[in-house]
Amino acid sequence: MNFRIVLPVLVIVCAAVIFAGCTGTQPAATTGTSAQTSEPSSTTGSIVPGPTETLPADYSVIIDVGEKDYLGKIPVTFQGGKGQVFTKKIDVTLTRSDGTVSTATIGTNKGDSATLEGTKQTDRVEVWITMVNGVTYKIIDVQSPYRTRG
Repeated sequence: MNFRIVLPVLVIVCAAVIFAGCTGTQPAATTGTSAQTSEPSSTTGSIVPGPTETLPADYSVIIDVGEKDYLGKIPVTFQGGKGQVFTKKIDVTLTRSDGTVSTATIGTNKGDSATLEGTKQTDRVEVWITMVNGVTYKIIDVQSPYRTRG
């Protein structure tokens, strides 16, 4: 073998390995439009839901937005999931039909919940989840109508 050919090829292979970067198993962020959002935000006064993002499979969790009761209260409960250990913070934003906005934070243990004070009309509920890697996802954006009899 010619040493002049082997040495440059070996140097190129080593350089490629060094510059390749980490190859860890932590999932990458989704390609959604707001995957790198630093904190929850809402269009003030708008009760029209916007786009949401799907969490990577390793980060999947379940959050229940309950049905509004007769007083207008909306329960939001964290049910855990595969990504519970990666969950750093859960924020819930309520935009009431009168345009006022309020925010609550839910704990990251299964069963943790918050009850939001809605109106007796249709309100908007957004759930933002921040993972330990600092990426924030809007995973729920729904309208919560007032229950009527019938």
